[in-house]
Amino acid sequence: MKHVTVYRKPGEYAGWPANYGIWNWGNEIVTGFTLGSHSCEGGFHYRDKDRPFITMQSRSRDGGLTWETLEAPLNAPGDVAICADEHMNIDLGPVHRRSNPPKAFDRHIDFSKPDFAILMGRTGIRGSCESYFYTTNDRCRTWQGPYSFPMFDLGGIAARTDIIPDAVDGKKCMFFLTATKVDGDQGRVFCVETRDAGQSFQLVSWLREFPEGIENMPSTVRLPSGRLLTAIRCRSEIESKGWIDLMYSDDNGTNWGLLSKPVTGTGSAGNPPAMLYLSDGRLCLIYGYRDKGAGIRSVVSEDDGKSWGEEIIIRDDAGNHDIGYPRAVERPDGKIVVVYYYNDTADSERYIAATIWKP
Repeated sequence: MKHVTVYRKPGEYAGWPANYGIWNWGNEIVTGFTLGSHSCEGGFHYRDKDRPFITMQSRSRDGGLTWETLEAPLNAPGDVAICADEHMNIDLGPVHRRSNPPKAFDRHIDFSKPDFAILMGRTGIRGSCESYFYTTNDRCRTWQGPYSFPMFDLGGIAARTDIIPDAVDGKKCMFFLTATKVDGDQGRVFCVETRDAGQSFQLVSWLREFPEGIENMPSTVRLPSGRLLTAIRCRSEIESKGWIDLMYSDDNGTNWGLLSKPVTGTGSAGNPPAMLYLSDGRLCLIYGYRDKGAGIRSVVSEDDGKSWGEEIIIRDDAGNHDIGYPRAVERPDGKIVVVYYYNDTADSERYIAATIWKP
């Protein structure tokens, strides 16, 4: 395994790549993260909530060995970081009343274009949070948007980027999202589909409409058989302990069942999964671990998610629980590049790191 630094500066708080996305074109890899100021008085996350955050974007052209980072080339509602409202003590209000508000989508998306990517944004994780999206056709060098995303008569939608384009029809794509519960708290996972290149979206199903705890931040793959697999970050509302469930659908998302529990413990408050279907036919699931021995871990399945091997410790040298939120891609040589946020000590800055390895 090789650990590299993607972005790091003293006094700064760089975090949560899972809130954004990761894309690769061979050995060219692009990912995003939130950047703010470090504070030991920040609570569970050691960030300064009285200062604004911004959205950053990192690019590697050599398979994750070196990275270039700049402010993300997009128009952010309110001129602050997308996907970070809950981390700022700033009264931003509804997204459509901010500067750079989302507008109605007036284009057609070809999900099959080779240099295409989509990025989901959100205003928060509870209450009446709203979501929107951006598109790019030049490998994230420029982003178009933000564009409005429908609410489906739900109280709130907290979207992260988890999409499954149709392998044949470039006009079709499935989106896996998180909605608030009836009481306004986070979260329950559902999927929607566009069949007309983004002109309209239809709610397909809930993966579990009324979960007992908190469920959010799905990571989805489609197997060669056509089966959909979605790994979900799960958390108990009582003990705040996390785990990861794996859901499956054999009818293109209409009905869902629980296939397995790949990870029984992700530590305090949990951590989202990053799941890949590897070129050798195995499944690899990577996550942050927020307990004693905090760090980045993984499990692998050789039978399409029915069972999972022993836990692989990618690293366990973090200073405390404030780490994780991974995104991952597979390189052409079969090695995985997983990007996450990390710290060396509880009081030190949070930074973006990557690990290159072969599971």
